[in-house]
Amino acid sequence: MPPLPPDEARRRLTAARIARLATVRADGGPHLVPVVFAFDGEVVRTIADPKPKRGLDLLRHRNIAANPAVSLLVDEYEESWQAIWWVRADGEGRVVEEGPERDATIDQMRAKYPQYATHRLEERPIIRIELDRLIGWGPELRG
Repeated sequence: MPPLPPDEARRRLTAARIARLATVRADGGPHLVPVVFAFDGEVVRTIADPKPKRGLDLLRHRNIAANPAVSLLVDEYEESWQAIWWVRADGEGRVVEEGPERDATIDQMRAKYPQYATHRLEERPIIRIELDRLIGWGPELRG
């Protein structure tokens, strides 16, 4: 299977429901967490969901503050390996604590994920990922 064309990689990233966000810990090791996100074709934005955590001072936020290099991976696994695919978005992350971009992201997340309709998100920072590279691999879907 060939690499995915850029427009197909963007389409699959936009449609995906969950991704894995990789950041770099202070010791240089990887830190990987599942996230929900919104993608507008150029920038990925994510917010920590309201499930119980140890507060809003998340390791992923501290990692990005120290080293903004991040990767986001979406994929589809099928028992038929002719149907598997993945898309990886590499870029520079930044934590946004307040302002219009954060507020718009909350609206995007509520539109994409109905589960957020009843959750208070206004005090939560977002992660903004400016893409440097978008690559993917798998079959092109036709139809």
